[in-house]
Amino acid sequence: MDWSRAKSVLIFSFLLLNILLGYQLWLDIREQVNVNVNSAELPQDKVLLMQQKGISLSANLPLETPELRDITYLLHSDSRKNAQPIMLETAVDGRIVFTQSELVKTLGSIIPELNQYVYDQLVSDDGVFVLHRITEGRPMFDVKLELHHSFQKITGYQQDRIEILSRGDAKQVLPAAKVVASLIETYLPNGAVITDIQLGYHGQIFDSEKQVSAPSWRVMLEDGQIYYVHAISGEVTTDEEQVETVGLR
Repeated sequence: MDWSRAKSVLIFSFLLLNILLGYQLWLDIREQVNVNVNSAELPQDKVLLMQQKGISLSANLPLETPELRDITYLLHSDSRKNAQPIMLETAVDGRIVFTQSELVKTLGSIIPELNQYVYDQLVSDDGVFVLHRITEGRPMFDVKLELHHSFQKITGYQQDRIEILSRGDAKQVLPAAKVVASLIETYLPNGAVITDIQLGYHGQIFDSEKQVSAPSWRVMLEDGQIYYVHAISGEVTTDEEQVETVGLR
């Protein structure tokens, strides 16, 4: 047996093992640091509860608490909810959705008010790019433009078109940390992973052209579940149903 060769192999193996163990330790430390950074604004008891329930917070907690207003708007009768997709005469490259300027340049003359909609990758699905109407720099989660695509080509669209009628009195919104803390305590299942927290507008859709959208925090989980928390009252809803009011005030 070539002991010199065997010794070199063993040394190399141990070195490789140490590198792998060190890398794994670095990943664990980095993950723990990220968790600590993301949850720094949460009360300590909620952080402990997160650990007990195996809940992870991979999204940054927004620190903003601006004053926002309810929005009353008119949903046009030819909106997406009352119409079939409008097919494009010529399909266009789907990659343009990732660049707002290119999207507007290519489809702005075809789709009305396209420059007022912004792409939301988190809620887009196979075959559909989803964009939200923007007002005062924030997304209206219920007002959508859906770009249908196939084989990397945009082939048609369905659009919610609205007219803003009025705005309510400005009120300061609840902090995201307080919203997330209550969700952790009351609503989120064991093992949930929070992947996105965003402030925008959301409201119950009525069978009427006139709708009301309120300042709301949208909290998304890794499995696709979405919670909307009224940013003033703390009421929690999902896309399926109203849940209940959280005692945040």
